[in-house]
Amino acid sequence: MVHLSHKFSTIPINFIPKQFSKHLPQQIQSQPTPPFIPFSQRQNQRSLLESQLISALNCCTSLTQIQQIHARVLRKGFEQCCYVLTKLIRILTKMEIPMDSYAKLVFNQVENPNPFLCTALIRGYCLQGLVKESVFVYSEMRKKSVLPISFTFSALFKACGVVNDVDLGRQIHGQTILIGGFGFDLFVKNSLIEMYVKLGFLGCGRKVFDELPERDLISWTELIVGYVKAGDMESAGELFSELPKKDMVAWTAMVTGYAQNAKPREALEFFERMLNEGVETDEVTLVGVISACAQLGAAKYANWIRDIVENLGFSPTRCVVVGSALIDMYSKCGSVEDAYKAFKVMEEKNVFSYSSMIAGFAMHGYAYAALELFHEMVKIGIKPNKVTFIGVLTACSHSRMVEQGRQIFESMEEKFGISPGVDHYSCMVDLLGRAGCLEEALNLAETMPLEPNGGVWGALLGACRTYSNPDIAQIAANHLFELEPNAIGNYILLSNIYASAGRWNDVLMVRKMMREKGLRKNPGCSWLETKKGVIQEFFAGDMSHPRYGEMKQVLEDLLNRLKAIGYQPNMNSIAYDVSDEEKTRILITHSEKLALAFGLLDINADFPIRIMKNIRMCEDCHSFICGVSQITRRVIIVRDNLRFHHFHDGKCSCGNFW
Repeated sequence: MVHLSHKFSTIPINFIPKQFSKHLPQQIQSQPTPPFIPFSQRQNQRSLLESQLISALNCCTSLTQIQQIHARVLRKGFEQCCYVLTKLIRILTKMEIPMDSYAKLVFNQVENPNPFLCTALIRGYCLQGLVKESVFVYSEMRKKSVLPISFTFSALFKACGVVNDVDLGRQIHGQTILIGGFGFDLFVKNSLIEMYVKLGFLGCGRKVFDELPERDLISWTELIVGYVKAGDMESAGELFSELPKKDMVAWTAMVTGYAQNAKPREALEFFERMLNEGVETDEVTLVGVISACAQLGAAKYANWIRDIVENLGFSPTRCVVVGSALIDMYSKCGSVEDAYKAFKVMEEKNVFSYSSMIAGFAMHGYAYAALELFHEMVKIGIKPNKVTFIGVLTACSHSRMVEQGRQIFESMEEKFGISPGVDHYSCMVDLLGRAGCLEEALNLAETMPLEPNGGVWGALLGACRTYSNPDIAQIAANHLFELEPNAIGNYILLSNIYASAGRWNDVLMVRKMMREKGLRKNPGCSWLETKKGVIQEFFAGDMSHPRYGEMKQVLEDLLNRLKAIGYQPNMNSIAYDVSDEEKTRILITHSEKLALAFGLLDINADFPIRIMKNIRMCEDCHSFICGVSQITRRVIIVRDNLRFHHFHDGKCSCGNFW
């Protein structure tokens, strides 16, 4: 006989008819009757609990808190709830917890994971750079006939971009076609365009773009950015013109694109159009425009963008990003004083603002100020980065501070845990080379733990020009010809070194190499800002300027006055086997001398003459301008492609060491 208490122990009391309940054991009769809860109400309670768990997970800030909420998930019977577990895995990913140590274990306990849970795990692996693992999860979900969603493919495409694997990207692209249903998914297609653009396959990205039945701003902007990064501003401009609705991101892409591709005037033109259209600007836009102004090196544009920055509420006092950019701009416009003013008023200073100011001091030859600022930032607890050290080492290089440079270079890893990169080795080779330690510089280039690049060998080749060492120059040039076969400057520099040594047969050999490669020398170009704010350009040997007659007379007068105090043209600055008379004629029409003559005619004596030059200033022009600053009592500032030279009273800030 079955005992009643056992037979009915699993039956709710409220389901037992009253006429039978009196026969139940006393302990069962005395149990309270649980209330009846309709199914819909129980579902609402479950949904409410799900929401509470999701909210709790969103508030987690540590692994311990996540584990506590996970325990509650298990107690409440949600161990198979894909909705809650998807959030759990995403929070673990956000906290950068290794996927295999926690998230994968959670995932493996789910019997029927849905696409969102699978995608959360795939995304986590992708963000941690574990692409093979993410592809494996994708393969497993396909084996289980779990259909992917848009986010699945976007995560995989981003991962392919991170690891530079275009072949895998193409396979996943094929999956979107084979599975079907994603041909019109704009989110997936935009991720696909982004991947192809990032990996440098612009043609593939353009094909995806052209096949889109509908496009949004992201579609257009991704491709525009791709062309910008490739330096194809013409294609970027065409796409921008076709863009139906242009937002701040698209405008900014064009402004920064022109700035990054050495087209500063076009960048400023686009920015003015952007302002006229009433489009909002942000820090990124302003940094791009400020960079363009820095390239032009003109005070007119520096003051113009400074006023705009202030009016838009991005004062360097409050905005450290814009403030750092302004420091760089003022430095490159020849006004290190204004750069330091911008630096001093910044309420918040970080490693970028300090690095910008250190680089500014370095390019103007203020090595001690750069070192003092470097020690200040270290003292107040701001850790220098790789860019900081490039600025400090450059300062040492431009001032022949060899021992200080060596100490700072050694401290990078020993004190700050920063492994020197190839650019830092380039600075050290430049430092040693400028100081005349050519053998030591060559040894460092040949024994450095990293593969030396064009910057390293270029620094050594430049030093060989200064110290007339054609043998080491040949070694450096041979490496450069392999690394940069079409960089004409290397051939010209080697040719000049041979010419200075009187090795004319070697000069002819180098020129023959240039002809065979079809290389042509870019003419020297200098420009300056007139008193009316107009930028005037001058090319070496160009006599077409409307005021050339006046400029020629000024230069002839200056030449005669300088010769009277001992100046003699430096014939070694001309790498042609021609007469001294012809060499003198060529020297007097160098672009910076033409710009100087115009500046003396146009710019009031109370203001400095600021000249920008596209290539390195030659020795003759340096000594010529140095003398002119003495006999005219003018302040002359010249920026070449290496640094600034401040000429005053017959002296240069570089101490004749550049």
